[in-house]
Amino acid sequence: MRTKKLMLMLAIAAMMLSLLAPLGAAAAASDVAPLGYTDTQKAASEKAALLTSQYGTTSVQYALIDQGKIVVSGQSGINDAAGKKPLTANTMYGIGSTSKVFTAAAVMKLVDAGKINLDHPVVEYIPDFTMKDDRYKQITPRMLLNHSAGFYGSSLSNAFLFSDNDSYAHDTLLQQLSEQKLKADPGAYSVYCNDCFTLSEIMVEKVSGIGFTSFIHQYFSKPLGMPNTKTPQDHLDQSAMAALYFPGFRDQLPNETTNVIGTGGIYSTAEDLARFSQIFTGHETGILSADSVKAMSQPEYKKGFWPEDADTVFNYGLGWDSVNLFPFSDYGIQALAKGGDTLLYHASLVVLPGENMAAAVLSSGGSSTTNQMLASQILLHALKEKGAIDGIKAEKSYGKPTKADLPTELLNSAGSYGATNQLLTVAIAKSGELSISTPQAPGSPAQKFTYSKDGSFLSEDGNVKVNIVKAKNDRTYLWVRQYLSLPGLGQLALSEYSNEKLEPNDVPEETLAAWKARDGKRYYVINEKYTSVALLLLGAMKVQLFKEAPGYIIDQKITGPNTALADHQVPVMGSRDISPLNFYEQDGTEYLRYGTSLLVSEDALKPLYAGKHSSTTISANGYAKWYTIPDNAAGKTIKVSPSSKGSYAVYDENGTCVGLGTINSANPTVLPKNGTVMFAGEAGTKLQITLK
Repeated sequence: MRTKKLMLMLAIAAMMLSLLAPLGAAAAASDVAPLGYTDTQKAASEKAALLTSQYGTTSVQYALIDQGKIVVSGQSGINDAAGKKPLTANTMYGIGSTSKVFTAAAVMKLVDAGKINLDHPVVEYIPDFTMKDDRYKQITPRMLLNHSAGFYGSSLSNAFLFSDNDSYAHDTLLQQLSEQKLKADPGAYSVYCNDCFTLSEIMVEKVSGIGFTSFIHQYFSKPLGMPNTKTPQDHLDQSAMAALYFPGFRDQLPNETTNVIGTGGIYSTAEDLARFSQIFTGHETGILSADSVKAMSQPEYKKGFWPEDADTVFNYGLGWDSVNLFPFSDYGIQALAKGGDTLLYHASLVVLPGENMAAAVLSSGGSSTTNQMLASQILLHALKEKGAIDGIKAEKSYGKPTKADLPTELLNSAGSYGATNQLLTVAIAKSGELSISTPQAPGSPAQKFTYSKDGSFLSEDGNVKVNIVKAKNDRTYLWVRQYLSLPGLGQLALSEYSNEKLEPNDVPEETLAAWKARDGKRYYVINEKYTSVALLLLGAMKVQLFKEAPGYIIDQKITGPNTALADHQVPVMGSRDISPLNFYEQDGTEYLRYGTSLLVSEDALKPLYAGKHSSTTISANGYAKWYTIPDNAAGKTIKVSPSSKGSYAVYDENGTCVGLGTINSANPTVLPKNGTVMFAGEAGTKLQITLK
């Protein structure tokens, strides 16, 4: 799962600590081919060690399959900090959104059986699926699998939990969707959407009559010989899971469960994922028909508006992030790819159907992006070693800008541009200089580009190209193409409409006054479960007004004194996870409904009692309780009595989590000055608090 927003988005979590020196490659599994690929194995081992030594990855596991045989396999990094639990080929990792390929394959399995038609309405298969928008009746299974259904994006409250397989997020999705509208016509454009795949998971269950976990095992993991592929609904051997760590915490974390399985909840190993890839490589498995395999690899992104084809890591198929992945497109080789990021686990699967090859890379810490670059490097070295390509091509650039006269009409394109939770200010000078700055980061220098004779604005180093285009929906976008090189890992490319120009939004003074009263205020989540992994990242949400975009809250258009909603339609990633803002008052306290999260105003927070002993009890509504840390409590240590039904979190003044009961309940946490403390638990849970 990939994440842009603070609140539970599938944006990439902060890089994990690289705690010890890498251990190198471990022994391969029993079906690894005994000969060949010596150079590829060496390159894989060296580059995996690079991930764990320089790119913030705690541990990494990789495998290469060729012609149905695993020919390269290994690991790097650490598992437990004490070094008592070695990494092996059977160490399991969460694969995050790489699970979406399983979900797409499950739907196609039912297509093969004649039980689902990709282009019939979803309501035929889920009769109780409804929304507050009649257009939902036009949504088809194809639109779910190519991200074009038009949903807001992610209903992920209480989806990521520590060692807790509570299926709340899955079980309540239909209720959540019934209260939502659509942000676009179904099929208008593809933008990454987690809810599409949780709904697909539910569709598989409704049509097949069995649970999703059982379906995956019956039709994929068992027939393909994938013994280490599980879900949170299976009995999990915790000792078989890769150890998890988080910046600022010395202790190993409990295992992470992602309880929207079809969206991002499957566990696996690199070798198991390599075996799964055989469905798509032409290796005879009998799992899916050739027609279904072909359908999944088609350029679905072209069905809606999208940037012109260019080198990129994003061009959606059915379930796939890419059906023509760079750099393989430069070699005339089709590559399918899917990455996955939970808050703590990361994964990538890259498949070369025409070569009957695939590479999988999984990690604790790091990111799916660096994992994908490692997978690509393994495949390129293998192609070279077997003689399928002459060599690995040099890295690319758009070249130095050749300055040209700026067309005067482009001056009208200056202004504010938005994407989910992002605001950019674009200035264009008559001299031909394009300047992009970020009001949310006023201290950051503006990015500068020069108008060149090819009609684009180019960066000085030639690695970034920007065009201002009007798409076929008559909206204006920044089209950004970029090459990014990481030493030792090669180069990735990105082409996307990154931001849409925000149209003027005149707001009545009375409405604007209501928002000015909130400007700078913080709001705190109260409906996240006490076992939530998201407590590591919650901090607070801050309402901010910017003079650069009057009538907007960052990218969200103000629609009333208490409401705001993003109106942009940016394909690929730019408009993913749009969550409307809805404020309301109850019993004198202001609350904010933000997607599936409920937050309370900072005005409602009381100071924590600074004496030695106190307690707090979770109310009947089950909402968390937040407290400010008064000056006379700052510097003291807090210890909360262990409870199986509750926990706590401590945050500094910047919103960074510095103590979490589900991780270090046995160790007291020093209370930071100007920080906050949250207590969460089941309704009626009483937590005893000791300060020293």
